[in-house]
Amino acid sequence: MTCGASRAHARHETRAVKLPKAAQFGSLQPAVMAQTVTHADILKHVTEQRTRLRPVGDVTPVTTRGQEGGCFCNAAGRVFDAILHHPATVCACPASQSASAGGSDGKRTGGFPQGPSRLHLSLSLQHTTINRMILQLSRSLGRAAHVLHRSVHSGTRPASTAASKLRTERPLNSEEIYAREEKYGAHNYHPLPVALERGEGIYLWDVEGTRYYDFLSAYSAVNQGHCHPKIIAALNAQASKLTLTSRAFYNNVLGAYEEYITSIFGYDKVLPMNTGVEGGETACKLARKWAYIVKGVPNNKAKIIFANGNFWGRTMAAISSSNDPSSYEGFGPYMPGFELIPYNDTAALEKALQDPNVAAFMVEPIQGEAGVVVPDQGYLTKVRELCTKYKVLWIADEVQTGLARTGRRLAVDHEEVRPDIVILGKALSGGVYPVSAVLCDDEIMLTIKPGEHGSTYGGNPVGCQVAIAALQVLEEEKLAENAQKMGELLRTELMKLPKDIVTTVRGKGLLNAVVIKETNDYNAWKVCLRLRDNGLLAKPTHGDIIRLAPPLIIKEHELRECIDIIQRTILSF
Repeated sequence: MTCGASRAHARHETRAVKLPKAAQFGSLQPAVMAQTVTHADILKHVTEQRTRLRPVGDVTPVTTRGQEGGCFCNAAGRVFDAILHHPATVCACPASQSASAGGSDGKRTGGFPQGPSRLHLSLSLQHTTINRMILQLSRSLGRAAHVLHRSVHSGTRPASTAASKLRTERPLNSEEIYAREEKYGAHNYHPLPVALERGEGIYLWDVEGTRYYDFLSAYSAVNQGHCHPKIIAALNAQASKLTLTSRAFYNNVLGAYEEYITSIFGYDKVLPMNTGVEGGETACKLARKWAYIVKGVPNNKAKIIFANGNFWGRTMAAISSSNDPSSYEGFGPYMPGFELIPYNDTAALEKALQDPNVAAFMVEPIQGEAGVVVPDQGYLTKVRELCTKYKVLWIADEVQTGLARTGRRLAVDHEEVRPDIVILGKALSGGVYPVSAVLCDDEIMLTIKPGEHGSTYGGNPVGCQVAIAALQVLEEEKLAENAQKMGELLRTELMKLPKDIVTTVRGKGLLNAVVIKETNDYNAWKVCLRLRDNGLLAKPTHGDIIRLAPPLIIKEHELRECIDIIQRTILSF
């Protein structure tokens, strides 16, 4: 009789080792999911792993994983290596012959014991070393059910360990979620203590199932409401077709998006990016390039003017334009060519713009992170006049104020003025995907040439389809009009609150804020905690200010219920 790999393989196909459902074993996982692993599967797997194993002749006792001999895979690999390297050994021993003659009845008078987790290998090689290895394999396979759920023995920690924990762990409660983030995450945020797991429309639910009104809207990123069906449908449809090509190639969606967004906002060109801060960086680069090519500013002398209280992100350029120590302190040296002037001060602006090296003035129409600071009526009109007079680009940062949040498509539309560059983000995707955009005309946009600016993900098919759907929702559902109407109602009712607690109410549309007078008994943080307890989520900014900005789809009866929650909460102090 001939003992070869083909005969061993044929016999192995008829036997199986039963494993616990949760068992995992590298490439055998699909078989494990069916709760059965055949010997042929084991043969295939350890053959793949044999390059990690010791030479065939290196025989050491096989115990459990982590002890001297390693896992059973090592012994199995050595045996199968012997098989693979001796494929035609003539078997002359009686045990082997009787086993082979046993045929399909499975009875063998020689060889290895029969047990539910014993691998029967009827091999007789002429080397005593190989026989001892077979015996080791038989013993080790007796522990297969215990061992197979662990990863293949290697010098590195298997990635599947953490994944297995994620699949099998019980749902965590809120306190455990806070603790896990504290342990494994960077400490660069101070969230309100609530652990959310679901959102729909104007509502959020925590892991315990408590429902809340959302009065932050992810800093105005979910103007269209959480998980808007049209936007989610666009995301899913495109994600199942084509997600990313980079800008190395054309795709069939980017041009459609570019045509749509430029037609809505009335600009020649758009440069697609991903995040709001990328949009700000892009606008600054465009302004500098324009200053050198068009305005004639000497090389490396271009300046950009910003207003005190601005916030557009936390990159090095963004913090270099900030006067908030919590943003810039400890991160110097800073970007040169950035200067600051007071917000809502046209006299200071005109003085700054008289410098011939000024390329641009970048400003938020309403300062969001500063606490919803609304400038005087006519301020934006004067900004436009001065920038035109001194041949300076006006960059409008509409990342938070734009896209219907303040009651108009753009916040600058309240004064019917047109910036030279507009930055959009946040609600440009309805909160489901990072999408930002920079809009301007050809004189500015075409100063940047291929290779001088870009982004791997900017303009990707998924982001483009999502942005088209998000913009369509704003237009079709008339969310700017609703924001205008609901905002007036909200501010009217908030102004009825006691002045000794709420000193100021301000805002436009559904971008609003209240200023809380701090005492030993209460402050903005404590008010937000009690609002949470009463079913409404908001977040303080700059210590004493609470921003109030629900999704723009909110209806009057829902808003009145929220107003009642706010009033009851304030009056409880």
